[in-house]
Amino acid sequence: MNFFLETIKVLLLSIWYNVESFIYLFVPMKKKNIAGEVVLITGAGSGIGRLMAQEFAAHSTVLVLWDINQEGMKETARLAKSNGASRVHYYICDCSDKNEVYRVADQVKREVGDVSILVNNAGIVTGKKFMDAPDSLIEKTMDVNIMAHFWTYKAFLPAMIANNHGHLVSIASSAGLIGVNGLADYCASKFAAVGFAESVGLELLATGKDGVKTTIVCPYFINTGMFDGCQTKWPRLLPILNPDYVAKKIIHAVLTDQVYLLLPRTMYLITALKNVLQWKLRYLLGRYMELAVEMDCHKNLSVH
Repeated sequence: MNFFLETIKVLLLSIWYNVESFIYLFVPMKKKNIAGEVVLITGAGSGIGRLMAQEFAAHSTVLVLWDINQEGMKETARLAKSNGASRVHYYICDCSDKNEVYRVADQVKREVGDVSILVNNAGIVTGKKFMDAPDSLIEKTMDVNIMAHFWTYKAFLPAMIANNHGHLVSIASSAGLIGVNGLADYCASKFAAVGFAESVGLELLATGKDGVKTTIVCPYFINTGMFDGCQTKWPRLLPILNPDYVAKKIIHAVLTDQVYLLLPRTMYLITALKNVLQWKLRYLLGRYMELAVEMDCHKNLSVH
């Protein structure tokens, strides 16, 4: 196809996609039926992982829970069963250990079947300035927050590709879109999580596997205990998010095949500004919004 025709095609499709987006501002998108789907959630023993499990359970899904906290998973399993899950299975799994991820994944495939919705939620934050963070904690952050995504994709994506059916959900962070003072290792891991999910999503589209969907979730601070003590300068603009609200928005994004979910909605504007403002203006904006995390926000290693 020559340059002129290719350009006309791109312009027409661009107009159509914008019209489509405008229509969806007023007409709710149709939600897909996920009853019977096998949903695996990492970091399901507490926080957002537990709340997502309860929300997925309400859609009569089969739940597979992974965490290092067995008692937490038992409680999540109990809540999920009472909320309508058709079946609930839970496994101890340290997602920072590649061999353990592969071993437990094989066990899941034998005992439950192929996973069709994978939610990479497990995450940690050290709460230390870069030069104060021990190498071991930096490595742990990267292993849990991003390397685990590689291993879970390797384990469960082949079946999704073979069936051209599935959904990959990455619980990243607004710190994966904008650098935050005091969160160097965490930001690096979350930037990687966003880039990895985007890249694999594009690979799937390029190979015609459009039945395997991708959702990338980038919330601001959530009130789950991970960032205890953190304050927001302008709560109307950037509120500390309610975890129940976030969980419901994530499930809605999955049901409507939404690719990007930024919370709160002001993050869409802030991210756009970040990409066009010069460095000094970005720094000024960050100071104005107090996009920094101080040591007293999280004194200990915290998990999602």
